[in-house]
Amino acid sequence: MHTFRKFCLAFLTIWTCSLLLNESLQAQSLETKIDSLLKEMFESEGPGAVFMVAKDGNPVYRKAFGMSNLELDVAMVPENVFQIGSMTKQFTAVGILILEEEGKLSIEDDVRKYIPDFPVQGEKLTIQHLLNHTSGIKDFTKMRSIMSIARTDQSPKEMVDFFKDEPVDFLPGEKFEYNNSGYVVLGYVMELVSGMSYEDFIEQRIFQILGMRNSRYASDRELVKMRAYGYHDRNGYTNKMWVSLTIPYASGSLMSTVDDLLIWQNALNTDVLLKQETLQKAFAPGTLSNGEILTYGYGWHLKDFEGVPVREHGGSVFGFKSMGVYLPDQDIYVVGLSNCDCNSPTVITREIAKLALDEF
Repeated sequence: MHTFRKFCLAFLTIWTCSLLLNESLQAQSLETKIDSLLKEMFESEGPGAVFMVAKDGNPVYRKAFGMSNLELDVAMVPENVFQIGSMTKQFTAVGILILEEEGKLSIEDDVRKYIPDFPVQGEKLTIQHLLNHTSGIKDFTKMRSIMSIARTDQSPKEMVDFFKDEPVDFLPGEKFEYNNSGYVVLGYVMELVSGMSYEDFIEQRIFQILGMRNSRYASDRELVKMRAYGYHDRNGYTNKMWVSLTIPYASGSLMSTVDDLLIWQNALNTDVLLKQETLQKAFAPGTLSNGEILTYGYGWHLKDFEGVPVREHGGSVFGFKSMGVYLPDQDIYVVGLSNCDCNSPTVITREIAKLALDEF
């Protein structure tokens, strides 16, 4: 019996070591593959990026490439803070669902319940139409007149008034068309319902609760520690064009880091912010009035890698691009943040997610 116990212990030790070695080799292999992709994309003396891969809520890859400030010759580090553009929409969508769970609104509500003078074509324009980009209202980023206000601070009401009387592109529910105006309206509704500014709501009701200490509403005036500076490449690198951050507002004005975005993603798998049944609304594909199923929920594109479900969203704002890809069944999260709108991380983030899927 004693000999049998010794045999079992020895077998268990070898089996455990084999598992650990295998995991180590997998991680090493993944790191080498990702490194080769990213070193080819980002030159050491140009604007750069930070990428993270997490498995089961823990980072397995976290590296910075290129420069965070070209003028001061400062190298990028994984802790750098970036503007994340339209990844902001995830936070806006969850903010709306928080208010719904508290009984302060319903996603089935007509927008006119909160903004009585909002012109509505068709029978009804709901908060849900805004969330899943089926509203048909004019996207302010496609209006030629946008540059007339781009450098001036606008209140949320002024932003809504800027586009609300424009001719609609289609009736609510008829089509899916990605739309920044819808999320500006959502931000304004959040303010009217909560009695807080959008900035305060996101920072107090999400960032502070989750401990996302390096995330905030973006500012070009205030000091932001570890800020990555934004660039364009127009026959040579230039500093990003200055635009008031009140313009993208709830559709694209947040800043964050890869570490904080992992905190965010991990929190979405818990009940810290919302009950899971409420949150699942954001991950359910919308439906058009003709019954067609969308590949978008609320703030997330819903796709797949050869049958493997994927939630993803990118962002683009002057000088910055971002991309986050999450594989819920495997609990794999990949996020890439770039400080030049010449370097989109969209395709390469998906490629890294596929590599991680193969490894794990």
